[in-house]
Amino acid sequence: MSDLTKIPVTVITGFLGSGKTTLVRHLLQNPGGRRLAVLVNEFGTVGVDGEILKGCADENCPEENILELANGCICCTVADDFIPTIEKLLAQPVRPEHILIETSGLALPKPLLKAFDWPAIRSKITVDGVIALADAEAVAAGRFAPDVDAVNAQREADDSIDHETPLSEVFEDQIACADIVLLTKADLAGEAGLAAAREVIAAEAPRPLPTIPVTEGAIDPALILGLSAAAEDDLANRPSHHDGHDDHEHDDFDTVVIDLPEIADPADLATRIQRLAREQQILRVKGYIAVTGKPMRLLVQAVGERVRHQFDAPWGARPRASRLVVIAEHDHVDLAAIRSVLLDPVEA
Repeated sequence: MSDLTKIPVTVITGFLGSGKTTLVRHLLQNPGGRRLAVLVNEFGTVGVDGEILKGCADENCPEENILELANGCICCTVADDFIPTIEKLLAQPVRPEHILIETSGLALPKPLLKAFDWPAIRSKITVDGVIALADAEAVAAGRFAPDVDAVNAQREADDSIDHETPLSEVFEDQIACADIVLLTKADLAGEAGLAAAREVIAAEAPRPLPTIPVTEGAIDPALILGLSAAAEDDLANRPSHHDGHDDHEHDDFDTVVIDLPEIADPADLATRIQRLAREQQILRVKGYIAVTGKPMRLLVQAVGERVRHQFDAPWGARPRASRLVVIAEHDHVDLAAIRSVLLDPVEA
């Protein structure tokens, strides 16, 4: 099998809540004549993004071509999960013509690119391109670093200290590995926010990168698919904070799953989630909620204090189970405090 017959794979990376699932859903709805497959990697054990995407399945990307890896970071589970899943896709009676990989918001893309050199798959697939999504409003405000002032104060006090925070390292590694950067939620950022975000990206990127503003994932697929980057052969030009390490850890982050009873007021839940971000520095909340008297499940997605919720599908035969995944840096995860905010009655 020659390089010309390799199936192209687009790796979609980006910080928590940057809009990766929204982009993949747009690509599923606008495949440009391609038969697609999607591999979704989530941080935690509850597959929310995969469920969202399976609702978009059609003849161009049937449900059996949408697969999930929910057992940890994709770049840390190559042998056990990633390779077998790719082999499963390639064994389909009708093979996909293009594969999309949506990494978790905490994944480092470079270790994943190295996996494409594994003997079992290196002659069959190639990295067509790495697309990094960055929330334009958040990047412009410097939110990828939890406390920018504190980092700058440390830098001034002692030049020998490693000033990088876990969040900034993830962000920088994703940008450094990218072929294209999409500045998402451009409508919320405005022109000034987009300009500020572009300056941040340019400062972090090891080489000039196309940087494109996007709203609600709407972009011409021709701009990001078919790049023929062969990124697995270009690792030297994609530097990482973890170069020279055999592996990396995600002990900096933690995830907990909170089971809730049915709720009566989605707005009240949104307010509680905003409190989590404000008071406990929770980065990301996502999940499905049963609302009393409603036959459809409520999809909840939160990035910091920005909370979105909508009824997305009937519960049908699925159990009406309310469950939220909560993600934060390890030191900020206090299960009792999180449960208290989400579950305790509101004081009069």
